[in-house]
Formats: sequence, structure tokens, C-alpha cells
Amino acid sequence: MHIEFYGAAGGVTGSLHRLRVGDHDVLLDCGLFQGRREETNALNRDLPKWATRATALVLSHAHLDHSGNIPTLVKRGFNGNIYTTPPTRDLCAVMLRDSAMIQTQDAAYLNKRNARDGIDRRIEPLYTAEDVQTAMGRMISVPLHRPIPVAPGVTVTFYNSGHVLGSALVVVDLEERGHRSRLLFTGDLGRTELPLLRDPEIVSGVDHLLIESTYGDRTHPDIATMDDQLGAIINETVKRGGRVYIPTFALERAQEVLFSLERLHEREAIPEVPIYIDSPLAIAITEIYKLHVENLQDDIQQRFLDRNDPFSPPGLRYVSDVEASKHLQANSDSCIVIAGSGMCEGGRIVHHFTRALGDSKHSVVIVGFMASHTLGRRLVEGHRKVKVLGLERDVWARIHKIDGLSAHADKDDLVDFVRRTAEAGHVRSVSLVHGEDDARAALKASLKQLGLPKVVNGVKGERVDL
Repeated sequence: MHIEFYGAAGGVTGSLHRLRVGDHDVLLDCGLFQGRREETNALNRDLPKWATRATALVLSHAHLDHSGNIPTLVKRGFNGNIYTTPPTRDLCAVMLRDSAMIQTQDAAYLNKRNARDGIDRRIEPLYTAEDVQTAMGRMISVPLHRPIPVAPGVTVTFYNSGHVLGSALVVVDLEERGHRSRLLFTGDLGRTELPLLRDPEIVSGVDHLLIESTYGDRTHPDIATMDDQLGAIINETVKRGGRVYIPTFALERAQEVLFSLERLHEREAIPEVPIYIDSPLAIAITEIYKLHVENLQDDIQQRFLDRNDPFSPPGLRYVSDVEASKHLQANSDSCIVIAGSGMCEGGRIVHHFTRALGDSKHSVVIVGFMASHTLGRRLVEGHRKVKVLGLERDVWARIHKIDGLSAHADKDDLVDFVRRTAEAGHVRSVSLVHGEDDARAALKASLKQLGLPKVVNGVKGERVDL
């Protein structure tokens, strides 16, 4: 039995790993690659044949870089069960449908443009809403701490990973020809003491650890300082008559931002200006959070019991339909706009940017990790000219980066998690995935100091014997 790396092995998107036990393959995640359009389109469409023939798929959480290519997998012929937690299944129902809608709209736009320019090329979406419906029919919800056999010799148990609502550590107990082994796949690992979520759990008896490394080369600021940073940016921007644009992932980041704004208002630390959630997906996901309050921190649960919604700061307004979003884009009054996508590669935030980036009175607040070759990364790197919707635009808006909101474990969190896992078991190997090369190199060096027998960087196509 072995694990073979495929996606998110040398990068932070397209998570997909192959677990081989006897004659059966079990997939860990099946996410979308994100980055350069042509390259990622080819990667997302060209799934390996072993993936489509796998016995089962186990999904760690709902972020699209982990779940977003499941409809393609099913469309290509995968007919096994997909196991995940109840909140993750609920989240996938809206997130995958939204992904299909965006792809369909993008394809229609590109086909119209090609026809106008006399280009004989037909663009097809990666998958449609109908494909999503089919994929959702294969998903089986499994609560935390409930072992379930998913293939001969393969039993899976989910534990809390503390990253986003429903995210799970995937613990896989393996047996082949009398040999037994326990693998732990972190998916994405959360931080300790996040305002909304419970801390990641420590699992005993782990032999092999497959762990993310997104922030393996850096530490986050104290999360307590994040409110002050955001509050200062809002006050300065509103004072000069500008708007605050916050590109966010609809899952977790949007809810964290709303809760931060709620806390700032409770302290009377920011002015009461309109707060727009210009994202139907973020609106839907926030409602799913309210359906799964039992997964949140105890004090958040108490807020709901006291009818004190942590996701409803004063001035909050939902923007669902396209015409209302266009009206908001054309308006110039000071406000806060929260919109997707998180890496600024699509969604309504890029339409806001067509006007906002060229005006120095506005602020853009980046509150998450930006993958290479994304618009968000180029803004963080300080590019003064960027392409938005295919056209080059000047950047005069003030770009701010706040790391305090990250839901990913940082270097210290990752090292501590590995240390505690090793103390609770007999870890024989650690494989680093879901991280860029510099981050993995730094984390690998730190983990070597723990005296672990084997620490490797997962490389596409390579295997680790279990």
C-alpha cells in the first residue's frame, strides 16, 4: 500500500492524492487548479484514468481547490461514493453549483467574443449544473469520530481540522496482507484560537502524516491585532471619501470578516457606513453556518442562543442580483464591499476593480493567501499595472495585506501539530503537500529538528510506501 501525489504537490491548488491498497484506489480530495488560464484549464480537464476508476473519494473540506473538480471526475466516469462531513456536503451543494454557473457564463462570454472576432473556437464549461447534481448524489455525510469502511482494507474517520466549517482531518486505517498502518491527511489545517472555529484535534497512533504547508515559511500576526488593522484602514479610507474593497473567499473568510466588523462596531471603533455582501454564494454560505452552529466555538453558539447574530454588523446589506451589483459598482459613496473571488480571479470583485483600482481614495484589503499568477498575488506584489477582465489597468488604489485572518496554520502551528501528533503515536514519515517550494523547504528544515525519521516534499507522480 502506498500514497501517490498528483495535485497540490509543489503548489497550493488542485489537491488530489491517490491511496492504493490492494487492488483499490481511494482518492483524497479532487480540487480545481487555479492560476494561468490555459495551463489550469488543461490540468482540470485532463484527469488521470486511475482517478476516474477509483473505488471511493474522501473529501477533506469544501474549498474549491480541494472539492471543485469532483463534478468533472464524475462526468468522466467515476461512480464510487464520496465521503465527507455533513457541513461540507451542504457547502458543496451551493459552492459547486456556483462554480458551474460561473464556468457556463464565462464560456458564453468567450464564445460571443470569439464569434465577434471571427475566431472559430468553441469554449465548453468544465462542467454544468446538471453535472453538479449528479456528483452531489454520490456524496455521503459522515459525522466526526464515526469510523466508516470506504474500500476493502480502508476505514476512514473524520476529526476536526479547525480550518473552515466542516473541514476534517482524514484519518485512514489501512490493512493489507496482515500489515496495518494509520495515515493522517490534514487537508488544510486550521489555527488555534480562531474566533469562529474549534481548535484542530490531535489524533493518536499515526504512522504516516500527509500535511499541508501553505504558510510553512512564516508566522501570522496575533489574530487579536487584526481588528485594529482593519479598523484603521476603514477609518482612513472613509475619511478621504473612499471605499474599502475586501476580496474574500465565500467560505470562512467572508464570515470571519463579518464577525470582525461586528466586533469593531461593538467597540464603536469604526463609523457606521453601508457594508455590502456582493456575493450570492457568501450569503448562502453564511446561512449554512447558522445551520451548523454546533461546529462553532462555544461563545459563538451562546451568541446564537442569545439571538445575537455574529454575522450581522450594523449597516449590512445583501446584494444578490446582477443589476443591484452593477448599481453598487456605479455608485461612489463610502462603504465596505465584500465580494468574491478570494484570489481576484473572477466573480464580482473584478467588476468592482474596473473602476476602483484606478482611484487612489479607495482601499483594497487582501485578507488571505494569494496563489502565484493570480490577480490577487500581483496586487500584493505591488504591480502598478494589472489585467482585469482582459484589459490592462493602472493601480492607484491603496493595497493592504492583513494576515491575521488567515484560517491556515502558520509555521509554528504546523510544527506544533506535527510534534504533538508524533508524541501521540509513532510517526514514521511526513509528506509535505499544498505549499509552494520556499514554504515547504522552510517547514521541512523545521520538522527535521524534531528528529523525525523521514520528511519529504510530495512531488507529482512520486510515491511513499505505507
